[in-house]
Amino acid sequence: PLVESGGGSVQPGGSLRLSCEASGFTFENYAVAWFRQAPGKERERVSCIEGTDGRPDYGDFVKGRFTMSRDNARDTMYLQMNSLKPEDTAMYYCAANDGPSCGYCVGYVCYNDYWGQGTQVTVSS
Repeated sequence: PLVESGGGSVQPGGSLRLSCEASGFTFENYAVAWFRQAPGKERERVSCIEGTDGRPDYGDFVKGRFTMSRDNARDTMYLQMNSLKPEDTAMYYCAANDGPSCGYCVGYVCYNDYWGQGTQVTVSS
């Protein structure tokens, strides 16, 4: 499973750091990603790291503000979120997919081998 932590409520312009710890599988062999889903909207992929030493890929809506990383020695992935905006408000999920490619969503259907339980991020003044 994947266990997330670090969500919460912040004012616009603030920062949060999400963590996601894996167990029960060989974390370093999995592509990992962060997704988010706002009420009434489809789940979207925020960022992704493919391969042990892959560089993070980001959705255009978070480029320059969010930074994803992974620590294979700790079986943990992170999402540093800076300059948060109200439109970043959503439930955030970490995910892991066996093999070289990150999972993805098509409409309301998403494909990953493992999902975290979700952590709420609320950005509001």
